[in-house]
Amino acid sequence: MDAHLSDHAAGPATDTFVSLRNLLFTVAYEMLGSAADAEDVLQETWLRWVEVDPAQVLDHRAYLVRITTRQALNRLRTMQRRKEAYVGQWLPEPLLTTPDVAEDVELAESMSMAMMLVLETLSPTERAVFVLREVFDVDYEEIAAAVEKTPAAVRQIAHRARRHVDARRPRRTVSAGKARAAVEAFRLALETRNLQDLLDVLAPEVVLVSDGGGVKQAALRPVVGAGKVARFYLGGSAKAGYTVTCELTTVNGSPALVVRLDGEIDGIMAVRVEDARISGLYYVRNPEKLARVASETPLTLR
Repeated sequence: MDAHLSDHAAGPATDTFVSLRNLLFTVAYEMLGSAADAEDVLQETWLRWVEVDPAQVLDHRAYLVRITTRQALNRLRTMQRRKEAYVGQWLPEPLLTTPDVAEDVELAESMSMAMMLVLETLSPTERAVFVLREVFDVDYEEIAAAVEKTPAAVRQIAHRARRHVDARRPRRTVSAGKARAAVEAFRLALETRNLQDLLDVLAPEVVLVSDGGGVKQAALRPVVGAGKVARFYLGGSAKAGYTVTCELTTVNGSPALVVRLDGEIDGIMAVRVEDARISGLYYVRNPEKLARVASETPLTLR
């Protein structure tokens, strides 16, 4: 239980909130792409929830999702200003996820780095409507109450957002087994600094996005193409004289690597695999975004 919950005596309000906490966190994270901001949203949601008499609320789940959505929308608008001042590329905060997230295809796809970046291209209201409708299957009337629009307006927003996402949605990836095999081959090629093996596992038009947040060195723009991506990795570690080691893990429901330089964690590399080759690499080096990779974060759509 959270520290701020422990200050309150156990009761119906606390029990309800705790039972729905993982769902509310997942809603907030899907909207924000930041675990730290999602936690702040849950804190704000809790403070509003304890002011309510649960006996007067017909649907506790719907009510709490509505509060969470409103708080997340407020936070999303504030984050947009932060992102405009962000140094280099911005990537979502990676989450070390439990095995059941990877097994839930729908949840894993919605949480993937590639999909989260597509959601970044939506307006705050479009993102809220899309996430609630397409990911959590919330009905239009409930969404309307959460975003303070009419159901008719929400239907229009949902249609527009769906069309926008479908035009940019990443292609469906390969099976979990094939994805892990490709990531393992990539890991070995990185550790052994084998250029040909790297080129063999990278798709010709692979895209690398790296996020250092102005704290650690990162490419200011996406690096495109197998040759350029391979040289980016091999050249960087060679110049610095580091020994690179990688550990296979699961981030946002997909295979990823914990990258260490001389034994110290350098970052998390989320990987997208298509047709048994790596088509996307999302390398988070910003230390402020690595707090959630030491322990698993439980997520749920229900």
